[in-house]
Amino acid sequence: MPSLLSALYLILSAYLIPLCLSHPNTCRSYCGNITIDYPFALQYGCGHPGFRDLLFCMNDVLMFHVSSGSYRVLEIDYAYQALTLHEPHMSTCDNLVLGTRGNGFSVEPWRAPYMNPAADNVFMLIACSPRSPLFQGFPGKHLPCRNVSGMGCEDYYACPAWEMLGHKRLGSASFFGSGPPECCAVPYEAIRGINLTKLECEGYSSAYSVAPLKVDGPGGWSYGIRVRYSVQGNDEFCGACEATAGTCGYGSDGIRQVCMCGDFNSTSNCDSVGVSSGARVICTRVKIFSGLLTYVLAWVTTNQISKVWYIM
Repeated sequence: MPSLLSALYLILSAYLIPLCLSHPNTCRSYCGNITIDYPFALQYGCGHPGFRDLLFCMNDVLMFHVSSGSYRVLEIDYAYQALTLHEPHMSTCDNLVLGTRGNGFSVEPWRAPYMNPAADNVFMLIACSPRSPLFQGFPGKHLPCRNVSGMGCEDYYACPAWEMLGHKRLGSASFFGSGPPECCAVPYEAIRGINLTKLECEGYSSAYSVAPLKVDGPGGWSYGIRVRYSVQGNDEFCGACEATAGTCGYGSDGIRQVCMCGDFNSTSNCDSVGVSSGARVICTRVKIFSGLLTYVLAWVTTNQISKVWYIM
């Protein structure tokens, strides 16, 4: 009898009790010094379904992965709903990276409603071919190159990186003689993606502005890709979930939102009796039964020890 009780207790301890005591909202909340909060997450089932399989933490370095490649996350600004990304093949003020190696930025079509580079993010395309789609199909051969939020190629030419190419700040200077300019600044909306191979450009740089104050010179610009994100519409579900001490997540289908409430998930909030309430009842019974079983085992063990001492 004691061995049967022990076996039953081992089964409960190894399988059922951990399952019921597990906390589905144990979503990792940081990577290095960056806090991971809704709508982002590092574990499947946590956060908003539109942001699933997006962030990965490797050796305390937060990485952002979309169709155009992987980027290091420098910052997540929850107040302004923006991420700052670093792409290793992106040119800066101190270094031009050529050879069509840059990934630029593009997301899967289904992610596009959730995130795109900010309106004040300028993309400066470098050494584009005259055959580039940038310079085709515009009335009067009007080029789409222009400043964005006070940042553009005319200032960017002053960077030390251009000395590598022997650039002279002359209006006629060009890699292609009288062809297109060496640098063409555009907002992301003008091209809806930075694909250097498709655009036939040798490289690119990206800078953004986070303050209304004009920074003095391109050496003071913030280089990187500033991505704005949105959860789309009023996220009333998540608000109701968090108001009842729940954590926002999504179901196994990767689409349906759920509210994680300790030992059960709800389709509305933690105060409601949702379709998952059956699991809560089962876990409650398992906990009660395990408690009684622990008491019985302790009682049997104590009596066995008493008998041994009595025989001795």
